[in-house]
Amino acid sequence: MTPRHALLIDPVASDDDRGEFSDTLSAVDPAGPVLSLGELSAQRGDGVFESIGVVDGHPQEVTAHLERLAHSAALCDLPAPHLGQWRAAVAEIASRCPAGEYVIKLVLSRGVDQGPGPTAWVTASPAPDFSRVRRDGVRVVTLDRGVDSGASTRAPWLLLGAKTLSYAVNMAAIREAGRRGADDAVFVSSDGIVLEAPTASVIVRFGDRFVTPEPATGILHGTTQLSLFAYLAGRGFDVGYDTISVDRLRHADAGWLVSSVRLAAPIVAVDDHEIALDAALTASMTDYLLSPRD
Repeated sequence: MTPRHALLIDPVASDDDRGEFSDTLSAVDPAGPVLSLGELSAQRGDGVFESIGVVDGHPQEVTAHLERLAHSAALCDLPAPHLGQWRAAVAEIASRCPAGEYVIKLVLSRGVDQGPGPTAWVTASPAPDFSRVRRDGVRVVTLDRGVDSGASTRAPWLLLGAKTLSYAVNMAAIREAGRRGADDAVFVSSDGIVLEAPTASVIVRFGDRFVTPEPATGILHGTTQLSLFAYLAGRGFDVGYDTISVDRLRHADAGWLVSSVRLAAPIVAVDDHEIALDAALTASMTDYLLSPRD
């Protein structure tokens, strides 16, 4: 996704009591030289980020994304972001997005090596066309993440559950899925527990109950998953968190990969075990996720 718009943010302290932040936001050419070669986000992936879907100029689930940005920053020992300042940056760059689907990316980096403080910026890009996978679904394979389901509690320095810029493993997993003839992957723990996809949360239906893996296993607490659970609960379905084995995933009544930009992509096969596609429910999920949500 090539950015069409970009803003640099001069981060202020999280307890700054000002109400106006326009003087801390600077529009820059997203195709021009902006960041230093000493920037640790590029050298080490040392930073955190969020991706916010934008529909017809409306940024979706902003509060949930900002709260998760702050959570990731805390896990990585980064300065706490001022959520009012970041909200102002999101509003400013969203105002530059025309009709259609866009994605806003928020980045908070540790900054330049030996530098004075963090670097921060936001970009806005046209969203990829996910209409086919929303309609036809995805085939996934399960891949061992190499840690057990208790690793996040036992080894917090692994930063499991933080949305960091270190996405090389996630991209490698998607490439491995392609080599195995699938569209995407689902990570599982070394003790056989379903975790998450490289760039999405997993929702599974068993009868009239919809479940997702426990965030305590060291996965991102999905903003889209939370929103969909509220929607499904409003329709009278039972929703909750559960331990899901690989075998249960393969024999689910339905499943979805959900994320802020892809929205809800139905899972049609797990490790070549076919899963039914609920076209009507998926379409209603997509309609809901494309509606304005704060």
